[in-house]
Amino acid sequence: METVVLTFDQNKAILELNRPQALNAMDVQMLHELVDALRKIKESDASVVVIRGRGRGFSAGGDIKTMLAVDDPNQFQTVMNTIREMIMLLYTMPKITVSLIHGPAAGLGFSFALASDYLIATKEARLAMNFIGIGLIPDGGGHFFLAQRVGTAKAKQIIWEGKPMSADEAQQLGLIDFIVEDEQQAEQAIASLQEKPLQAMIATKMLYVEQTKEDLLRVLELETDAQQRMRQTEDHREGVRAFLEKRKPVFGGR
Repeated sequence: METVVLTFDQNKAILELNRPQALNAMDVQMLHELVDALRKIKESDASVVVIRGRGRGFSAGGDIKTMLAVDDPNQFQTVMNTIREMIMLLYTMPKITVSLIHGPAAGLGFSFALASDYLIATKEARLAMNFIGIGLIPDGGGHFFLAQRVGTAKAKQIIWEGKPMSADEAQQLGLIDFIVEDEQQAEQAIASLQEKPLQAMIATKMLYVEQTKEDLLRVLELETDAQQRMRQTEDHREGVRAFLEKRKPVFGGR
């Protein structure tokens, strides 16, 4: 594996996103490697999983250049199926999962983090469900996870606004569970978690997973269908042009 690094430390698995030169944006290779790593973690003896990004941030989201290259509908479906498997593996993981966020966590990167049981952020973290900026909708189960945490009405507003949030703003909304000063304090929080009766915690988690996993699967399917439609719109094409030209998009609702 090149774009992810997986290590084990006693009862803890550490999964690191490793494209620091691209702010850990998720290209096709990383998506496949994340699926492989999550499968290995699922079969391991680890009880706690920590996910973090190397470099200046957690993940800037889906790699735009990669996504622009996916013109074939069959290829697009393959990518979305990989995202679905990645998200379902993390959400249904019979472990306690923690996403440790520093710097940007945006788009698909934010959806991926939200699939964890705990989100811990440093003060400089910036979070955004920013698909709207290129005329798309959240994928990776973003609709499901936001609604779980803040309710449907607020989830819609967060998606429609697409603006970056500070760690404090995200915590006030209920999107972040803990804010830490630095990595050392984050490690202390994780060490405290490891001292809890983890098997009882996991049993509670899996009870809720059994109640909700079909709902998440359905949302992932709906997101795939809607995302394919949005990719054909003039607003999406304008959003991409504006992104590449580093200017404000001019949307026409088409």
